[in-house]
Formats: sequence, structure tokens, C-alpha cells
Amino acid sequence: MVDGKSAHRKLMRVIQDIASGRYSDEIMALTGPEYPPDVQELAEAVGMMMVKIEAREDRLEQLLERIKHNSLQTVTSIATALGRRDEYTEGHGERVGTYSARLARRLGLSDDEVEQVRIAGILHDIGKIGFSDRMFCNEDTTNREAMMLEIRSHPQWGYDILSSLDFLGPVLDYVYAHHERLDGRGYPRGLEGEEIPLGARILSVVDCFDAMTTDRPYQRGRPVEVALGILGGMADAGALDPEVVEAFMIEIEENGMEL
Repeated sequence: MVDGKSAHRKLMRVIQDIASGRYSDEIMALTGPEYPPDVQELAEAVGMMMVKIEAREDRLEQLLERIKHNSLQTVTSIATALGRRDEYTEGHGERVGTYSARLARRLGLSDDEVEQVRIAGILHDIGKIGFSDRMFCNEDTTNREAMMLEIRSHPQWGYDILSSLDFLGPVLDYVYAHHERLDGRGYPRGLEGEEIPLGARILSVVDCFDAMTTDRPYQRGRPVEVALGILGGMADAGALDPEVVEAFMIEIEENGMEL
């Protein structure tokens, strides 16, 4: 039989651990016949309480995961529907997401980081939901100053739309900064160099490439070799990250384009 005083001290220590969120099987060991009856009874009650708390925490975690999944599905559907509003950009978000994941993986990012970059690629233009109809009709271009203001505002609008989904984590920063330039001449905040998250630098390269290789109202899609050459020139000019551009060139040369 374990000494009563030491058994009670051990019981109090284990209960304190449980109260602090440090669960273990130690509480169940105190229900053994070698412990005083009162210690056994209290340990059993605390053990049952711990099991119920763990079960509730598991259910809550599952609920939160479903909420996250449904919220992400909703904004992804919005982004996809937005692409269908303009025949020239339909599928752009999905392609940017796929290219970005490929590039992130080549750059050695972890699986979680690759997935964050992929999601950011899909959602990067969601701020364009705030565009006026003239931005999608491809006809009235008389008020270019107002149109440019809308264009330069969409990263901020995208950030504002997604900011309540705090589980997105760095995805928000990637969407916010995907039009920044290494030389500080980008928008909306004029970030420079390492101030721009790597995920956003990846999106910048991929976004430019897909825009150049897709038919648009103002130009036919360029051949892949021409587009890659332009990306190299943009890196030399201080707009894009040279290391990211080089890795993307290798990725496209080895594994081809997305259809």
C-alpha cells in the first residue's frame, strides 16, 4: 500500500497537470489497489472527467475543421465564378494555383507551405470582385485613370475580403503582396526585397507568366519561350525575384505548361 500522504501529493500534482492541459495516463495509475480508497475514487472521477473533456475537444476540433473547409470552399467558388465573368481570364486562378504549387515545391518549401501558396494562387485575384462592369466588358477604356485605380486596388480589396478568415495565415500576406516589386515600385504598399513574402514573389512570377501565355483582349498569348524571356528581363529590371524566375524557367522547361 502506498503511503497516504505521498499518494495525495501525487494525486494533486497530476490534477494540476490536467488542469493545465497536460493530459496523461498517470491519473489512471492512481486507481490501482495499492493506493488508498479515497485516492482511487477521486482519481477515477478525474480520469473520467479528463476523457470527456478530450472527447469534447476532439468534437470541437472536427467542427472547426469543417467550418474552415466550408469557408475555404466558399471563397474558392467565388474566385472561380469571378474568372467566368471574363472569358479571357477564366481558369487563370486555377492555373496560377497549380503553377505556384509546382514552383514552391521546386524551391524546397514544405508540404504545408506548398498548399498555402497553391491556395493563395487560386484566391490571388478575388479582390477583382470589386471591379466595375467596365473592367470586364473590354470596351470602354476612355477613363484610364479610374481603371488603373481599380486595378491597383484589387490586392487591398482581396486582403480585406479574406482577412476575417484568420485560419488562412500567410495566404493573406501572399494575396496582399502579389503585385509588389523587389525594387519597391509595386503596389499597394511599395514593399521592397525581402519585405515581400516568398509566397507572394512566387505568385508574382506565375501570375505574369500565365497572363502572357493566355489570349487577352489586348494581345494574343505569347509563346512559352518568349514569355520566359520577358520574365528574365523583368528580373533583371528589379521587378521579379531572379532566383524564383530561374527556378520557374527550369520547372517549365522540365515539366511543361498547364493546359
